[in-house]
Amino acid sequence: MEHRIIVSAVCVYDAQGRLLTVRKRGTEKFMHPGGKPEPGEGAAEAASRELLEEVGIVVAPAELVPMGVFEAAAANEADTVIEASVFTAPGVWTAVASAEIAELRWMDLSAPWPGDLAPLLTDFVLPALRPVV
Repeated sequence: MEHRIIVSAVCVYDAQGRLLTVRKRGTEKFMHPGGKPEPGEGAAEAASRELLEEVGIVVAPAELVPMGVFEAAAANEADTVIEASVFTAPGVWTAVASAEIAELRWMDLSAPWPGDLAPLLTDFVLPALRPVV
């Protein structure tokens, strides 16, 4: 039986236009900063809180720009689907790994994709963000 997890995720960019990806402790796949909403928390509120907790970025929920809601295979849990509300944080940012984040990696969207990305990124978000050639 398939398990479903509701999450919020955020696209964050640096001054060079690179996309922030993170790897959580004990996992192999890189993904967006983000996570599960707490009780009573909406998708944007969860995204805003997780950005602060995981990478030290402060963006008010109302400032996040909705990109869409996607369903993808969970990167680190077998037989699990994530339903992800994906947002973009306007502006340019620097990030610091905090909480459960083991590693940060900024990704050049025009370069070949690394092989260690979460399905949400490779199947939905990156194709939508990739520059038209």
